[in-house]
Amino acid sequence: MRVMVTGGLGFIGSHLVRWILNHQPEVEVINVDSLTYAGNPENLADVKDNPRYRWRRISVSDSLALNTLLDESPVDAIMNLAAESHVDRSIQSGVPFMETNVLGTQVLLEAARSHGVKRFLQVSTDEVYGSLGPDGLFSETSPLAPNSPYSASKASADLLTLAAFHTYRQDIIVTRCSNNYGPYQFPEKLIPLFVTNGLEQKPWPLYGDGLNVRDWLHVEDHVRALWMVLQSGSPGEVYNIGGNNEHTNREIAHALADLMGLPYSIIVPVADRLGHDRRYAIDANKIRRELGWQPEVSWSQGLQDTVAWYRDHRGWWERIKSGTYLQYYRNQYGVL
Repeated sequence: MRVMVTGGLGFIGSHLVRWILNHQPEVEVINVDSLTYAGNPENLADVKDNPRYRWRRISVSDSLALNTLLDESPVDAIMNLAAESHVDRSIQSGVPFMETNVLGTQVLLEAARSHGVKRFLQVSTDEVYGSLGPDGLFSETSPLAPNSPYSASKASADLLTLAAFHTYRQDIIVTRCSNNYGPYQFPEKLIPLFVTNGLEQKPWPLYGDGLNVRDWLHVEDHVRALWMVLQSGSPGEVYNIGGNNEHTNREIAHALADLMGLPYSIIVPVADRLGHDRRYAIDANKIRRELGWQPEVSWSQGLQDTVAWYRDHRGWWERIKSGTYLQYYRNQYGVL
């Protein structure tokens, strides 16, 4: 079996590629990643020489390059994780998000259809559902109500994917996950930002009152769920993937400070970001019931292991935060 993973040099994508190579010995992986700021070849340095792994630097919106690749190397499935996903950047400019998340998804769907790809998995986010009140959970039938350019682009991609199923009977599945955490996460995100700032003795900027709630899921639990959905999910369906693990941002800051032996005074309130949704929470009963998936990494252990990873891999995140990794890739690959 040969699988194309798009966005495989990013946080979740790199974990998925590594998980497949480690747990599915008969599967080959083609990683399609254009190497934007959040893509990092260091994320998969440990598998780059694996004979079952190839990376092709191609944008998902480049129809000619994608179709040429599929002509040369047919695949059985496409797992689309390529996305501009940093909400704050989408507020500054939504154009790259539309190009990658919307146009890129449509290009991939058409390429998959014309090449007879057996299954297409669209990896999405709970942010497409918008904001919850203090009670209730997002189910797969909750209406889409995105509140940021990023989440609007992902909702659009979901609709395009589901339309391909209904119009062409293309074998597609959509997954929507809650907030992921773990090693190799880009240090703009909440947990790695706090951990790395703490290691640098820098303050932790906390948006607003810090009471925004998210459901947290370890990335290894997520990628295991993605493979189960790819193998056993029903065509045309949506599967929510959540950890049943809600915490406010302030609670996370306190937990990390406790783990790192830092005073709570390191937490500094800053102005809230635009369109900041108050609460997300996932009902993952469908994937549990139909596929037998459930999270295995406990919050306490996962958080402890994550802090330890960033402490032990200081060079990785220091190169990102300083920007030196971008200069290196500009020189080697011509990255903008």
